[in-house]
Amino acid sequence: MDKRLSKGVLAGLLLVVAQVFSVFCLAQAVEEPEAKEGDGKPRPHIAELSIDGPIGPATTDYLIRTSKTARERGARLFIINMDTPGGLDAATRDIIQHILASEIPYVTYVTPAGARAASAGTYILYASHVAAMTPSTTLGAATPVQIGGMPGQQEPPGSEKPAPRNDAEEKQHGDEKDGNDKDASAEPAGKSGSAMERKVINDSVAYIRGLAKRHGRNADWAEKAVRDAATLTAREALEENVIDLVADDRGQLLAQLPGREVLLAGGAKKITAEIAELPVETYAPDWRNELLSLITNPQVAYILLLVGIYGLIFEGYSPGAIVPGVVGIICLLLAFYALQVMPINYAGLALIIVGALLIAAELFVPSFGALGIGGVVALVIGSVMLIDSDVPGMRVSRGLIGGIAGVNGLALLGFLYAVGHVLRKPKVAANQAMVGRTAVVSEVEPVLLVKVDGEIWRAECDNLLTEGQLVQVTGEQGLTLQVQPE
Repeated sequence: MDKRLSKGVLAGLLLVVAQVFSVFCLAQAVEEPEAKEGDGKPRPHIAELSIDGPIGPATTDYLIRTSKTARERGARLFIINMDTPGGLDAATRDIIQHILASEIPYVTYVTPAGARAASAGTYILYASHVAAMTPSTTLGAATPVQIGGMPGQQEPPGSEKPAPRNDAEEKQHGDEKDGNDKDASAEPAGKSGSAMERKVINDSVAYIRGLAKRHGRNADWAEKAVRDAATLTAREALEENVIDLVADDRGQLLAQLPGREVLLAGGAKKITAEIAELPVETYAPDWRNELLSLITNPQVAYILLLVGIYGLIFEGYSPGAIVPGVVGIICLLLAFYALQVMPINYAGLALIIVGALLIAAELFVPSFGALGIGGVVALVIGSVMLIDSDVPGMRVSRGLIGGIAGVNGLALLGFLYAVGHVLRKPKVAANQAMVGRTAVVSEVEPVLLVKVDGEIWRAECDNLLTEGQLVQVTGEQGLTLQVQPE
């Protein structure tokens, strides 16, 4: 019966997945004809895209795939409405490479008011053919936040501070010291810290300076944004030649574009006045991008990972259950897909797996809590280490980790309490285990049957009983109980 039920649940699950997939395919098929008008020929237009939130693999997939589709449909200009706190380095570089290789101008527009192009957004703004901002927006703070090296290692090996000079040496070098005090106090961040920190910062500085020089923008401030995490408002950025223009809305933005010369992959080109007259079509993220964005969310990936691990563990301890194994393998594959596009720490992943195994082993091995406590500790430490990034929006929430640890801890305490309660019970002989329990008469003829804790037992009684009557077990002989009316 259990196997038939499990197979029925599995069939229902597969049916639901097939129906959802067919709906997605149908929705995608319906969207395609609507995006084309007339006879389906490319129609010149301006494609409006958006980057809203942390930049990750889903952002890259959306931007590159949608740009290709818009180009095939006749796009003559791309406008990227951006509001981002930053993102992953690999995803940002993919977007920048796509923009630099384009033969169609990209206009990155930081909007609406109150938006920002921080960290990775600053790099994309510098790489765009036209950089624009709305008043009351900001950009900058482009210092790489995920830097290798051991915490607290601020000086590379062999960089010990020189020994203090004596009075004569101090007097001899006094003038030199006074002349260098100003420079020393203004030492940029890239010249301090570990060797790995300097490598990452210097690489980022060279990268953003190259982008700035390509489009004739302020390379010195770009370096300052990386080394010192400098920021600017929209008006200040325009005055510092960091961006090309400030516009209150899209109409004002398009009005300022004609006549500007931009450097495309095919060479320099002027934006003509006809472009500003083209219709604007918005390309919103489709279901595929929404699904990818959901899966690659660190919180969702973390939950999928735990569900997958526990599902396979339960399937291993209950062979033939099917449903835990199917759900577990699907969740685990989705989690691995999400984690392979994110900067994960494999030691943290291993600790999570080991912790889950230890917690499950506590249910079957009498370790009196040693395995379970060790599993919870390993799970928490591994969860903190899992996502190796300080990028906003690309970390597992500490609240989620605490909640998972709390649930596992409470389950462990409940199990230990149940085990302790059982151990405190007095030992009873096997042939006396049912004596003293209360039963309910379920059948009188042809054989007296009673129900005890959901189990049906054959019974014997010297008195006349009726169905539903309460009786007390006074003896036990094999599979037959001796009962008396209560």
